[in-house]
Amino acid sequence: MPQDTSPDSKTLHRFRKVAFFEGVSFILLVFIAMPLKYWADFPLAVKYVGWVHGVLFIAYVFTLIQCWIEYNWKFSRVILFFFASLLPFAPFVVEKKLKREEH
Repeated sequence: MPQDTSPDSKTLHRFRKVAFFEGVSFILLVFIAMPLKYWADFPLAVKYVGWVHGVLFIAYVFTLIQCWIEYNWKFSRVILFFFASLLPFAPFVVEKKLKREEH
């Protein structure tokens, strides 16, 4: 089955958006919330930003699986995109790559 990555593809577009926001939340967590917790004794920053990041991470994995099924992506691509979610700036690379494919 060929990969459908046309602009009217709602699942791919949703995955792009989730990847972007998951990347933003990861950056906020690592570079703002965690320093606030340890250097400013403000643990609530990690509590709330971490919670949002956790929800977005779950959404990232869920939409990644949806794309895998819907577009018949190779397993290696799915694994690469999954590991990208574990690195602070990598979700932005995923989003950019998918944006090119979408257009």
